[in-house]
Amino acid sequence: MKRTHNCGELNLTNVNQEVVLKGWIKKIRKMGQITFIDLRDFYGVTQIVIGENKQELINNLRPEYVISITGKVIERKSKNLEIATGEIEIDVENIELINKSKVTPFIIENEVEVSEEIRMEYRYLDLRRQKMQNNMVLRAKVNSIIRKEFEKDNFIEVETPYFGKSTPEGARDFLVPSRLNKNTFYALPQSPQLYKQLLMVSGFDKYYQIVRCFRDEDLRNDRQPEFTQLDMEMSFATAAEVQDQIEKVIKKIFLEVKGIDFKEKLIKMPFKEAIDMYGCDKPDIRFDLKLNTLTYIFAETQVKLFEGFKENNFAIRGICIEELLSKKQLEALTETARQKGFNNLAFAKYENQVWSGSIASSLSEDEKEKLIKQFNIKDKATILLNIGKYEKVSDMLGAVRNKVAELLSLTDPNDYKLLWIVDFPLYEWSDEKKSYVAAHNPFTMPNIKSIADFETNKEEAMADSYDLVLNGYELGSGGVRITDSEIQQRMFEAVGLNAETIEKNFGWFINAYKYGAPSHAGFAFGIDRVIMLLAHSEAIRDVIAFPKNSKGIDMMNNAPSFVEDKQLDELNLKIIKQD
Repeated sequence: MKRTHNCGELNLTNVNQEVVLKGWIKKIRKMGQITFIDLRDFYGVTQIVIGENKQELINNLRPEYVISITGKVIERKSKNLEIATGEIEIDVENIELINKSKVTPFIIENEVEVSEEIRMEYRYLDLRRQKMQNNMVLRAKVNSIIRKEFEKDNFIEVETPYFGKSTPEGARDFLVPSRLNKNTFYALPQSPQLYKQLLMVSGFDKYYQIVRCFRDEDLRNDRQPEFTQLDMEMSFATAAEVQDQIEKVIKKIFLEVKGIDFKEKLIKMPFKEAIDMYGCDKPDIRFDLKLNTLTYIFAETQVKLFEGFKENNFAIRGICIEELLSKKQLEALTETARQKGFNNLAFAKYENQVWSGSIASSLSEDEKEKLIKQFNIKDKATILLNIGKYEKVSDMLGAVRNKVAELLSLTDPNDYKLLWIVDFPLYEWSDEKKSYVAAHNPFTMPNIKSIADFETNKEEAMADSYDLVLNGYELGSGGVRITDSEIQQRMFEAVGLNAETIEKNFGWFINAYKYGAPSHAGFAFGIDRVIMLLAHSEAIRDVIAFPKNSKGIDMMNNAPSFVEDKQLDELNLKIIKQD
C-alpha cells in the first residue's frame, strides 16, 4: 500500500484521517494491555497505538524492524510538544512487516556510548541517527546556497578531470595506474588549480565548481584523504574582487543556516601581524590573550633559561592570563609546548604583590615591574613565556594560547569570527629540502612590493594571496595568478625547477599561456570544514557520509584492500612484500 504521509508531518489538522506510514521501529513500550510504538523515518517520529484487541499485530516485532502501518489519526491525551507530531498518534488498524533487523551493535540515538571505530564499521546504522542525518541535510543546504549565489552572479559550473598529471608541488599525489598505457600513472587532483586557470585562458569569465579533491597526507580531525571544496576563478579580477565574492557567499551561508548577519566587511590582517599577536596564520580572535615580545625586559636577566638569547638571536615571548592557573592546567600547557618541540614552558604567577612560579625567584625587581606594566596586571595573573627563534616560539605560544582557551572555556561555540589573512610570504623554508619552496604554489603572483627582487630577497618576498579564517581554522585560500611568462620563469627558477623539470611537468600548461592569457585570480575553501564548524562537530568525519578513519581506512568495507594478481598483471604491476 502507498505511503500517504511521512513520520514527521501529521498534526491536529489530520485528526480522523486514515493514513499509511512506513518506517523503522524506534521503540516499543507496553503499558498494561496497550502497546506504543515510536515509528521513525527520515522526517521524524510518530507514536503508534496498538489496542488490547490487536496485540497479535506486534507479535515478534523488535526495534529497527521496518514496518508499514495503516490507521486513524487521533489526538493524544498526553501530548509531547518537543516533537512536531507530539499532539497526535495513530490508532493502528493493521501492521505489515517489510523487513526484520538483527540486534544493532549500538542504540540508534543521537548520543551513543560506542567507539568511533564501531560507528564507522556500521556507518549505515550510524547515519540513521538524527544527528548524523541533520549533518547531511546541512551539507546539502550549504551546497545549494553556494550554487545559487554563484549562478546569480553569472558563474559557470565546469567539471574538471579526476585523472590528471602528477606534478611535484603540494602534498603527495594519489596515483592511478593506466592499463591502456603501460607503466604510466594518472594522479588524482589535489585541486583543480591548473585546469581552472586554463578555463580563464579559454575565455570563460567566471568559473566555479563543488569538487572532490585528493591528498595523500597524514590525517587529523579536520582532514581526510578525499575531501570536497568550493573552487572558483575570475578573469580580469583583483584580489579584492575575489574576496568580495567569497565574503558574499560565506555571509549568505551564515545568514540562511545560522541566522547570523555579518553586516560589516571582514577585517584583513597581515600575515606578520597574525604571527606577532596570535602565533599562527589562522588566529581564533574570539578571545584576546595576545602574544607579547618580552626580549627587552630580560636584557640583563639572571633567569638561566633566557641566558644567551642575544648570541643566538632568540626572542623571548609570552602571554598573560588574568587568573592563577592550577598545577594540572600548567602540566597540560607544558605538554602542548613539548608537542611543538619545546622541553618546558616557563611561568610566573602574581597575586597580592607576591610572585611565584618556575622563574619567579630569578626575576629582578625591574623585570617584575616591567612585566606588570607590559601586561597591565591589576590583581592576579599567570604569565607563560619561553625563548627561541621568533617563528618557532611564536608558533608554540600560539598553540599554548589555544589550549588555554580550551582549558578555561574562553570561547562560545555559537560565536563566529571571520577574517582575511593577507600579505603572505611568497616562500617558506623547507627543512627537508634545505631551501625555500613556494608557500602556496609556483603560479601565485608576487605582491607588487616584491616584484623587483622576489627571486633574490626570498625571506622578505610577499605573495598576492589570501586566506579566509574562521575561529582558528583555515577555511580556504586563494591568490592572484602569474600570467606574465617572464615572471613565471623567474618564479620557477627561484624555487629550483630546471628547464627539463619545467617542460616535463608544466610544459603543457605554460604553452597555453602563449596564446593570450587574461589576468585572473581565484579561491577555494573546504566545504567539509565549514560544515564541521557549523554543526559544532569535533571531527570532519561526522559531516562526511562515508569517511576514512585516522589511518585512511574505510572501516565499513575495509578499503584499501589487496587485489588479485590477475588485476596487477593487467596493470603491469608487481607487489614487493616488505616485513
